[in-house]
Amino acid sequence: MLVDPVLFPDRFKALADYYVTGRPTYPPLLARRVADLLDLDGTQAVLDLGTGPGFLALDFAPFARAVTGLDPEPEMLRVARRSAERAARNVHFVLGSSHDLSPALGHFRLVTIGRAFHWMDRSKTLQALDALIDPGGGVALFSESYPPVPANAWYAAFQYAVDSYATHDPARERLASHKDHEAVLLESAFSHLERIAVLEPRRTTLAHMVDRALSFAKAWQGRDGPRLDDLANDVRTGLAPYVVDGAINEILEGTALIARRPAEI
Repeated sequence: MLVDPVLFPDRFKALADYYVTGRPTYPPLLARRVADLLDLDGTQAVLDLGTGPGFLALDFAPFARAVTGLDPEPEMLRVARRSAERAARNVHFVLGSSHDLSPALGHFRLVTIGRAFHWMDRSKTLQALDALIDPGGGVALFSESYPPVPANAWYAAFQYAVDSYATHDPARERLASHKDHEAVLLESAFSHLERIAVLEPRRTTLAHMVDRALSFAKAWQGRDGPRLDDLANDVRTGLAPYVVDGAINEILEGTALIARRPAEI
């Protein structure tokens, strides 16, 4: 995650393991669809900017000659390298942020960004990427959501528990002002936008749901103690009615917003 190291130091340091065990991965089909649209044929390079635990870096490894994952949090890189080793994926992880984008990193067919774009100076980041992305390539922003279908009846209780602990988040104002990514992209070199979404049913244990809640820095900012324990207990209590045979049903919608240069379409 490309959090500003000056404004919010160590925000994600204590969250890395919770990201791996709690945050959902993207539907595998989503990476395949994006790879098809960008004509990834296994000979090009991919940069995963703000790689965090490396989910997208691992997803795109089968479609690229080389994948680089860039993140400023050493703990995130630690768990990302561990996941890559377990999955037998060849990914090169590098310590750095959007401020470190330069030709020294290489040139890329695709730059993927998961849950990190709102932490960056988005316009400057896109300007820097314009010099690194090969002709015909692009940027893909990834996100996940939970559509209002019966299987996602649990989501309101989960979100209420997390939000109730987020009232004193020091980054709240910044996050609220960095939501309209489309507007920023439309004013950049990558102003041709296409959106792909894949819905995937899953069954997730209550323990994983608790870890998902604990992966949100806004809820406890990495501070151990009663706040952490109280959040975990509130999530267990709120989601207990939705547990069936040891797990919770959910429908995850993974979305990719692909941005390319209009003259190259």
